Amino acid sequence: MQNRGYYWLVTLLAIPAFIWLVPTLWMVSLSLQPNEVLARTTSSTALGLVPIPFTTENYAALFAFGQTPLWFLNSVIVALGMTLGVLAVSTTAGYALARLDFPLKTPVMVLCLIGLMVPEQAVFIPLYTMFADLGWHNSYHALILPRMAVPIGVFLMMQFFRAIPKDIEEAARIDGVGWLAIFWHVMLPLARPAMMTLAILTFLYAWNDYLWPLVSAQKRDYFTITLGLASIQSNFAQSEGLGRVMASGVIASLPVVVLFLIFQRYVVQAMTVGGSKG
Repeated sequence: MQNRGYYWLVTLLAIPAFIWLVPTLWMVSLSLQPNEVLARTTSSTALGLVPIPFTTENYAALFAFGQTPLWFLNSVIVALGMTLGVLAVSTTAGYALARLDFPLKTPVMVLCLIGLMVPEQAVFIPLYTMFADLGWHNSYHALILPRMAVPIGVFLMMQFFRAIPKDIEEAARIDGVGWLAIFWHVMLPLARPAMMTLAILTFLYAWNDYLWPLVSAQKRDYFTITLGLASIQSNFAQSEGLGRVMASGVIASLPVVVLFLIFQRYVVQAMTVGGSKG
């Protein structure tokens, strides 16, 4: 009876999951159909999900012509750079706020919490002006640096470091280990689940980010994949067909899907550890 109930539960959950996946499956199907067919209809089969006739010309054309590969590379560089920067800033700041005593610690913590309440769009004008004065627009560091100090990342790591028992840190201090060595050799390995969660969320955010690249990158050579695809879709006459647009969407989505499928266990582990220690 328990197995039967489990199978019914899985079936009931699979139905809304499939409905949620239909637009994605449709996008994949359209990307594998000739543009001549899509010019007449986007539902060449009964359900519109089976790519008949089948072709890979849209993907071949994307990598043979146009700037899509360059935009894809830009997104990889920006997302990886932002992820590493957020991890470096959030882990060090979170450890300092959770474990160390220093002057003005409370005001710094309050400012960090206030940062959670400030919409990112509210600082676009000062950021744009500052980077324009430095002449940094249309560059990788202009796309990466503004998003390295993330209050939610500092808060997440601070809460995780606080949940680690102090006995571990005190035992290391008794052995004569300094705080920097404790942070590097003891605390960071214990915080790996939280770091992986923060890295995944940061990478997803950086990959899908549209507003700041739209503001900072005016040259097409520095477009990210989201900004580049939006520029193609805004002028459909230059997109060379619906199939090419859908193929671009599939290529842009693949890294995010693969990343989450590989590292989803770290997200679950971080939630479990945080919940048990909270």
